[in-house]
Amino acid sequence: MNLFRYLGRLFYTFLLDLGGVFVMAIGVLKSLPSQFRHGKLLSDQMLLMGVNSLPLILLTSIFSGAVSSWQAAYQFQGYVPLRYLGTAVSKAIFIELSPVLTALVVAGRVGAAIAAELGTMRVTEQIDAMETLAIDPVGYLVTPRVISGMIMLPILIVFADIIAILGAAAVAIFFVDVEPETFFNGMKMFFEVSDVTSGMMKAVVFGGLIAILGCFHGFKAHGGAEGVGIATTRAVVTASVLVLVSDFVMATLLFSV
Repeated sequence: MNLFRYLGRLFYTFLLDLGGVFVMAIGVLKSLPSQFRHGKLLSDQMLLMGVNSLPLILLTSIFSGAVSSWQAAYQFQGYVPLRYLGTAVSKAIFIELSPVLTALVVAGRVGAAIAAELGTMRVTEQIDAMETLAIDPVGYLVTPRVISGMIMLPILIVFADIIAILGAAAVAIFFVDVEPETFFNGMKMFFEVSDVTSGMMKAVVFGGLIAILGCFHGFKAHGGAEGVGIATTRAVVTASVLVLVSDFVMATLLFSV
């Protein structure tokens, strides 16, 4: 009985959170026209989410590209000619590795920062004060962050793609003894624009999810510093899980077997 009661409580909490996120998303859509008056807020959030995340994204990307090249070469031994190494690595990077790994890194860095910032504003009653002054907290705090996430994550993924390909090429050339022409010709052999555009489409969804979940859990924070910590943890965990779930859903929609 205790197990069923616990599962029921979890399901009830899930439904409440799902409804809360949906209501917040409706509020974001309603406040979109007013964002032209808050250009400074939007540019500040784009700087924090995009430009400040770039060094970490580049460091992650170069090693993810390097390890994907090394592992692909290892798997190809005796089975697949190495002239297809560039093909396999580039498709993996464009379609999955760059979008998903970049989104997870941004969820850990940006999602946590959003939840902590808004959670602190909630427990110190700054958001309540905004409501008292007839300022829409969703339009002022949430919408700029959601728009910034949906704009900046695809841009970050462009840089991540380039650096990951360079890291993969470096490993292939210097450690696997693949000629540069062989690697890049294999990359061009089966290249499709849809591989890149699918990653960009995923990035738009991931960016919106990370931002709105960070804002939602920040708005729900209560109980002082401990509550802010709990909200931050929940924001990162929820965003990371939903990035992977939405990646599967979009992969099944974009790529038919």
